[in-house]
Amino acid sequence: MNYRLPAVPTVDQISAEARAKSFTTRSIKKDAKRQALALTASMIDLTTLEGDDTPGKVRALCQKAKQPLVSAPDLPTVAAVCVYPTLVPYAKEELEGTGINIAAVATAFPSGQSFFQDIRLEEVRETVAAGANEIDMVINRRAFLTGDYQTVYDEIVAVKEACGDAHLKVILETGELQTLDQVRKASQIGIDGGGDFIKTSTGKVKVNATMPVTLTMLEAIRDHYLKTGKKVGMKPAGGIRTAKQAWHYLVMVKETLGDEWLTPDLFRFGASSLLNDVLMQWVKLDDGRYQSADYFSID
Repeated sequence: MNYRLPAVPTVDQISAEARAKSFTTRSIKKDAKRQALALTASMIDLTTLEGDDTPGKVRALCQKAKQPLVSAPDLPTVAAVCVYPTLVPYAKEELEGTGINIAAVATAFPSGQSFFQDIRLEEVRETVAAGANEIDMVINRRAFLTGDYQTVYDEIVAVKEACGDAHLKVILETGELQTLDQVRKASQIGIDGGGDFIKTSTGKVKVNATMPVTLTMLEAIRDHYLKTGKKVGMKPAGGIRTAKQAWHYLVMVKETLGDEWLTPDLFRFGASSLLNDVLMQWVKLDDGRYQSADYFSID
């Protein structure tokens, strides 16, 4: 179908940056910290996307996902484990029956610079067939940055169809989009194309998730919900390493979209090291002392 990008509001970058900064001034009282830590842990897509990933590394990550802290059985499991497509079978074997989602990056991650039908789209089909129930795709930034919004939209629609019952997260790679106005446009296309989530970044460029970018994307989700009643999820990824940073994002979600989005069904953190800091903070609440993150595994 012919796609015409709807009129989207321009973004005042100075106001967006000031608004985003305001969320970092909020504090969480001590008696609410454990609840905030548990919520953060439950929203993590525990991720390994390195060239030296092995089946053994993925199995170890899955064990950590299933039981983040032996001494804290009340700490929830993470939302998903995210890996490369060829490693999905190992994650599936380890996570069978746990309720933890198996996410995989696809569509020639992270650049997306490959042939669409025979490579990027086929990779999605094979990854779902291997056991992934969540697909993180990258948009065609070349098409987007040259104003070819039809191609960007058509590819998202096709990937969504190829996903079948698997959820689709649409990665905008915001660090390459240059302005918040471009982020807003790309967010709208990702939503219109059928993304179940829109996601900031691959984690493979210099600038990944930032609060002004995430705020811009949250506002696109909010406006779409107010217009259509359809809820779309959000996933900031890359650079969120501490529980305190995560809490700033959760405050932003609450004040932009409301409590309904404070669930792993609608909000995720893409991270590899965030869980370790959550575990450090959890142990500190119990015994008053910080431990090294290395005690919880080196990711």
